[in-house]
Amino acid sequence: MNTLAIDIGGTGIKAAILDSNGTAITKRLRQHTPRPAPPKRVIEIISSLSQKLGEFDRISVGFPGVVRSGQVLTAHLDPAWIGFQFDTALCEHLGKPVRVANDADVQGLGTIRGDGVELVITLGTGFGSSLFIDGKLVPNLQLAHQPFRNDQTYEQSLGNAALLERGAQEWNADLALVLKNLEAMFQFKSAYIGGGNAVHVTLELPDHIVVSSNINGLLGGIALWRD
Repeated sequence: MNTLAIDIGGTGIKAAILDSNGTAITKRLRQHTPRPAPPKRVIEIISSLSQKLGEFDRISVGFPGVVRSGQVLTAHLDPAWIGFQFDTALCEHLGKPVRVANDADVQGLGTIRGDGVELVITLGTGFGSSLFIDGKLVPNLQLAHQPFRNDQTYEQSLGNAALLERGAQEWNADLALVLKNLEAMFQFKSAYIGGGNAVHVTLELPDHIVVSSNINGLLGGIALWRD
């Protein structure tokens, strides 16, 4: 069973085909996320990417928002996503079974070791998060809107807009404080930093906090099919 893995981000939509072991058997393709990005336009891009990659049997999607039973509950991409039954619509369009989850959850599924409490954060357009206990996902962890300081949330302090406005040095200083807060909150054994802006992390990180590869946002898609 080959899986078309899709990772939808605020700036790019990525795709690759994974074999039954979760290994990428095609190159990774990427197309810019349009502005605006309503469901119909995103589905058209996924369809276009899939045609370039070849045959597959099923589809996994990481989406930047809360997803429950294939339905999008929150989304920054476009208001039209709210309440949208994404799995059904994409299945009808491509004729293959579909499973959809939050993008940080999928990133985590492709990253974690399954040992104790593990936290994943993604730094990109916004701030994503997922938490695992002995390899099991704690659903719907949304730390982005957690109050931080100066009446700002984690996302307002560490999203892409903050990085561009305040520069990498201040952004990294806030990241250091957020990591300290999250470790005190969760007492995690390991933490992983992913997302497109992880390349701007210049902190000296302890051994149990590491920057992980963004390809994991695709590779984790195979886990959505492990019942």
